[in-house]
Amino acid sequence: MVQHRNRGADAQCGQCRAPIKDRALTTLAVDASAVVQAAISEKGFDLLGGYDLVAPPLLWSEVPSALHEMVWRRSVSRELAEIALDRFLSVPIHRHLDGGLGRLAWSLADELGWARTYDAEYVAVAQRLECRLLTIDVRLQRGAARKVEAIGPGQL
Repeated sequence: MVQHRNRGADAQCGQCRAPIKDRALTTLAVDASAVVQAAISEKGFDLLGGYDLVAPPLLWSEVPSALHEMVWRRSVSRELAEIALDRFLSVPIHRHLDGGLGRLAWSLADELGWARTYDAEYVAVAQRLECRLLTIDVRLQRGAARKVEAIGPGQL
């Protein structure tokens, strides 16, 4: 199931899916690194405006945590981090709610040789929805490329 963050009701994935060819070009699975970068940039999510963004529920824990850590490490100001958090919370990113996502992430982590399943959840979403995965994490992009089309912002 996919839930739009700004809508109260859940929608069935099958009802909101475009044909595979079209979906692969218009839907992007996004990871926390890509979202944090977009949120702290002056242009915000402008680059991603033409895409349907989707992520596992994990994103809503990882992004605030990453922004908070950036303030704690003094790599960004509290003001910028709060602006970035507001941008993130207002951008329409679909939560991919799928009961089998955890098991698929576990399996993908095994196949990719990863100790943790966090990054594998983003790969699992891209694989399930047959779409590209946007990340700025080079390690994730390299590993995910064995299972899905993983791209960086320069490849949009």
